[in-house]
Amino acid sequence: MLSYAIKRILAIIPILFGVSFLVFSIVYLIPGDPAVKILGQAATEESVAALRQDLGLDKPFFTQYGIWLGHMLTGDLGTSITMRVPVDTVLLPKLLNTLILTAGSLAVCIIGGVLIGLFAGLKPYSWFDRVSMFFAQFGANVPVFWLAIMLMWIFSIQFGWLPAFGMYDMRTDGSILSVLQHLILPSIAAATVSLAVIARLTRSSLIDAFNSDYIKTFRAYGISEKKIVVKHAFRNILSPIINMTGLQVGSLLGGALFVEVVFSWPGLGSQLYASITGQDLPMVQAGVLFIAISFVLVNLINDLLVAALNPRLKH
Repeated sequence: MLSYAIKRILAIIPILFGVSFLVFSIVYLIPGDPAVKILGQAATEESVAALRQDLGLDKPFFTQYGIWLGHMLTGDLGTSITMRVPVDTVLLPKLLNTLILTAGSLAVCIIGGVLIGLFAGLKPYSWFDRVSMFFAQFGANVPVFWLAIMLMWIFSIQFGWLPAFGMYDMRTDGSILSVLQHLILPSIAAATVSLAVIARLTRSSLIDAFNSDYIKTFRAYGISEKKIVVKHAFRNILSPIINMTGLQVGSLLGGALFVEVVFSWPGLGSQLYASITGQDLPMVQAGVLFIAISFVLVNLINDLLVAALNPRLKH
């Protein structure tokens, strides 16, 4: 297991370098002169040239990339153009808020998806199975931003049960209860698609396990149904569930970025939206890089968990 983990960790190093190059290239290849966009069309040539030199835009592409990568590796994310403060002082708290939202969404999709899938798989073709899979099919295809707006309109505007904006009530000074109340709607909105996917996978995997020969053999020996489900069937479907959950974390993170804008959640998505509209290139580059690295690390952790459950995947 240790050798497999080392191989997987070493394998992500070139991936991270490739990700960094793509992130820098995408921002670099945006049409237009960033210096002109920052200063405005009325800026003089001298001021534009000075800003280009200050940002390093007058250097060749690979020279700019090398300088930028060197700063990234030393923890220097640059200075925000619009805020005039170090990028890390802005993005790190925002990243933490995004991770809180992603963790809440992950809890919703795992608990809800696995429970719904288990109950549906234990009683296939029952009324619960048909109704839950119908809503799962709907949830797997619903746009995240539309669902977020609908949840806000129903539970916040119409009924007033839950808060619609922000991360906590300013009057409570950021208490845990206030954060949890503000977390409910964004978490559900971001988790719905992944919840539907996990529910359908759990159901189909459980039905396949029940139809396998080893389960039929256990039943023939008179082993209790509860023991078959808990000790044997669920254990065998755990690996694909964990694998799919790891894949869905990326989807949850992406969905959280859209949800943050709708619910004004002070996370990475809201900050990226503001930075893109403000042409704050260092902030955009660092923010996109954070997201990409999160995807890579999540996939690494997922592979290690699956390998721990299935030793055959080590080789």
